[in-house]
Amino acid sequence: MPKKGSLLLNLLNFSGKKIIDVIKVFPDPDLILEAGYSDLSRVGSLTAADIEAVLSPKILRRLDQEMGLIEKHKVNCLDIFDAQYPDLLKEISHPPLVLYVKGDLSVLNKYLLAIVGSRKASAYGLSLAGKYSTELSKLGIGIVSGLARGIDTATHQAALKNGRTVAVLGSGLLNVYPKENTRLFNQIVESGAVVSEFPLGVLPHPDNFPRRNRIVSGLTRGVLVVEAAQRSGALITARLACEQNREVFALPGGADSLMSKGTHQLIKQGAKLVDCLEDIIEELNLNFAQLEVN
Repeated sequence: MPKKGSLLLNLLNFSGKKIIDVIKVFPDPDLILEAGYSDLSRVGSLTAADIEAVLSPKILRRLDQEMGLIEKHKVNCLDIFDAQYPDLLKEISHPPLVLYVKGDLSVLNKYLLAIVGSRKASAYGLSLAGKYSTELSKLGIGIVSGLARGIDTATHQAALKNGRTVAVLGSGLLNVYPKENTRLFNQIVESGAVVSEFPLGVLPHPDNFPRRNRIVSGLTRGVLVVEAAQRSGALITARLACEQNREVFALPGGADSLMSKGTHQLIKQGAKLVDCLEDIIEELNLNFAQLEVN
């Protein structure tokens, strides 16, 4: 169980900057539970409304309810101060303060690569997502994606047959989205991990998905974009991967394919063009002895 102060801040849904500012003043988040108005006023970015929210009896009731749900549903919950918190994720700008995890926590510190792409994928995209997920899994690489329809689903399904996979949700773990992937969710929990930064009951609001994409890329050494239109969540993940100093790979498609406009754009901008597994292996300079150890 994480520090109660970390859970409280997470329930308040403060911005990353505000959370960083709070931790600077309260290095032990549990001290927030004992703080008064004047103590919290030392955090310059907190508004009067923010401080009132921290001190509200309502948030303490929500905290007790959340802790009860964590225990009831046997969720692994850790904060950034926990030794099991993924090392790579700590490196990104505004890492999540709290992670909710169902499944094997240890997989989050394995050698991971993300495969992402369009929800409205073509047969070509689905086939290649499965192909690369299979080949990379057989090498001992854990595969990360977002449990969405299309490319994400094909990626997870192939990885499950050959290794382990991690799904990052844009909702709380008690609200699997999309619903038709509930069975896939449960299969991933059995051998890999499902992760969310959102409190357990949070619904899949559209604003949550760009935010969760920084975790998809942040957990990994690189991101392979299989198919993406010009306006695509997969391109957001690729941009975040660049900002996080991760490798970005892209699969080319047909010259007139609308579903490959985004991947072609990434290649023009410097992403590694992939047409065989070796392109990924060489760019990552994979150490297979290290993979076996992990």
